[in-house]
Amino acid sequence: MTNWINTVSRAHVERGVRGRFTQANHGKPHMLRKMARGDWIIFYSPRTDFPDGQPLQAFTAIGQVVDDEPYQVEMTPDFHPWRRNVDFLECAETPIRPLIEHLDFIEDTSRWGYRFRFGVFRIDDHDFEVIRSAMTQSVRQETTVNT
Repeated sequence: MTNWINTVSRAHVERGVRGRFTQANHGKPHMLRKMARGDWIIFYSPRTDFPDGQPLQAFTAIGQVVDDEPYQVEMTPDFHPWRRNVDFLECAETPIRPLIEHLDFIEDTSRWGYRFRFGVFRIDDHDFEVIRSAMTQSVRQETTVNT
């Protein structure tokens, strides 16, 4: 199993969560083909919307790939993006700044945003667990308080 980060605006992540899918790199299939059933994806949103939304800098969703191959859809006559089906976990939007010092994939904390410029990239189990734990902790606490 591989863990991924997909850099996507919050508005696009929200569409993906509602539709139970992900797209990557503006609809291109290359990185989606590298993913396998059971892989985990954490979504990082630098902005609320693309390209001119407000700065956000937060992890906005987490899910697991549930299909075997990318598939293409028609959004408009000129845009046919590739997608993967994803089951999303219940989680809370989580700012990245408190986590920066704990993430191994960030090699230079003064330039922490550099890695996200690649769109989709792999992370190790340690980094996945740091982010997953932060994103699901408040959901677990809320469930405990409400029961």
